[in-house]
Amino acid sequence: MGNGFGEKLRAERLGRGLTQAELGKDLYSPSYISLLETGRREPTAEVIEELARRLELAPKALEAWSQPISASDAEYVLAGLYARQAWDLRDYPLAATHAANAAQLALESRNTSAWWNMTYLQAECLMRNDQLADCQRIVERLIEHPMARESLGLGVRARQMLAAVLQQQGQLPAAVGQAVDAVNMAEQLPKHSSIVTSALRVLIGILADSGRLDEAWKYCKQLLTQVDDSMTQLAGEVAWVVGNVAFMRHDYVEGVKHHERAARLLSPANDIEMWARFNKASASVRLQAGIVEPETLTAIERAELAMSIVGGAKSDELEVSFIRARWMYLTGDIVAAIQKLRDINSERDALAKHIAGEVLLLLGKSLKAAGESDEALVHLEEAHKAFSAAGTGDRVQQVLDAILEIKLAQQRASSTGKPAKKAG
Repeated sequence: MGNGFGEKLRAERLGRGLTQAELGKDLYSPSYISLLETGRREPTAEVIEELARRLELAPKALEAWSQPISASDAEYVLAGLYARQAWDLRDYPLAATHAANAAQLALESRNTSAWWNMTYLQAECLMRNDQLADCQRIVERLIEHPMARESLGLGVRARQMLAAVLQQQGQLPAAVGQAVDAVNMAEQLPKHSSIVTSALRVLIGILADSGRLDEAWKYCKQLLTQVDDSMTQLAGEVAWVVGNVAFMRHDYVEGVKHHERAARLLSPANDIEMWARFNKASASVRLQAGIVEPETLTAIERAELAMSIVGGAKSDELEVSFIRARWMYLTGDIVAAIQKLRDINSERDALAKHIAGEVLLLLGKSLKAAGESDEALVHLEEAHKAFSAAGTGDRVQQVLDAILEIKLAQQRASSTGKPAKKAG
């Protein structure tokens, strides 16, 4: 089979906002569609005719993609297979290298669909490996490419990836702008398209990080209409996102309800990396809400265990450590919390600005609780800078309030000649 078939099939599917399951419907399994798209299975004449019907293409167009493979095509196909195998093994640096090689080979053979898909995969790998500036440069190039303008689904996917990259870099206002553009574009796709769902999830996450919780909740209601329990994995991911926002809005009953649903629907057997991220997120929002219960500790332990299995970027490791530090702080183990937070703070350049700000804020609070007010002020001032750079106004105000509280206590202590009391 020619190398163009799988890549063009994938491009046409994504351009229509379809998942592999939606394209296959009741006839072809998602795994079979995946085999076709990666070149590991050849389509029969009957398959070509049926897929053409579902994609509203002439069967001859799909037949033209299936010409015998040339020697130059074989080199590209091999590079693409290596890239996807490395991705499956979570070796993201190696996958990025193979994807870049495959993209270059596709460009030389003027296979635009293959170039776009492999370049997008390269960008995904760079994002997973925390090479955010390189990822941003590539995604911006994809957005400007004619394919992203001609294919609505591809344009939405590129913009939502750019939004996610900007979010990870702490550029929240810019991230919101890109995410809103992606959601607005996605309105022209089929209602239950996975691309629509994904665009909404990205926007909700960025709005929540920005403190714009009422807006995030409005989109959560829209997101819930996208799925039902028959879409097990996707419904679990949606429940996770909605539960996060509910917790952040202090609607704990709603938050627990959605996170319990997510825990039922998601499975470590299906995707242990996603399971790790869910438990990390669940523990984090519960602790931010002050919920110090056995279920919260269980989520922390699950996240730590799963992360130890799948590995991950340095930022993931630090974020899980930060969750454990917050648990220590809320359960009164201040000394241990300070030590862990200092360790995290020494590597905070690996974190997004708003996450680094959270670390500095909690370290300042912990030091204040330990009676180390002068050092607490140093870290709170750094937190103020981090939150200001990230554009999170509500967190900026929280830091200013904490700084003011310490300074007023110091002034009172100075006027009475007595040292400021340690906080409980």
